[in-house]
Amino acid sequence: MDIAMKWGQALGGPEQLKIALAALEPQLKREHALRRKQLDIQAKRVEQEAREARETRQHKFRMASLIVGATLGIAMLSGGIYVAVESKAWWLASLLCGPSLISMTVIIILRKHDNEAMKAVTDAAKRTLGAATQANVP
Repeated sequence: MDIAMKWGQALGGPEQLKIALAALEPQLKREHALRRKQLDIQAKRVEQEAREARETRQHKFRMASLIVGATLGIAMLSGGIYVAVESKAWWLASLLCGPSLISMTVIIILRKHDNEAMKAVTDAAKRTLGAATQANVP
């Protein structure tokens, strides 16, 4: 308000101030519209950078899960084959190469955890252990 009064006095009265402000208003509107566009562009850029960073993190996480799951799967499979060939413990080999291998890869690689699948794996492991104990009894 003080600035407006000083401008009014400098220009010689309120009529001249009104004319000066009327002439200044289109410029202020253009600057305001330009600033809004700049802020919108900046917000979109920040949003895009955040999305790209999130996608990069997700990709790294999925690749790490794939590598860990594949390595663990191959280790379990080769361990099961080794146990089956060397020590003739087929029940241990079936535990290493059977449902536990499948469920582990599904959980680690695909990131799916299904209660029904976990029950099926548990039942299969119980059946395998039950068959092993029956086969070992002389």
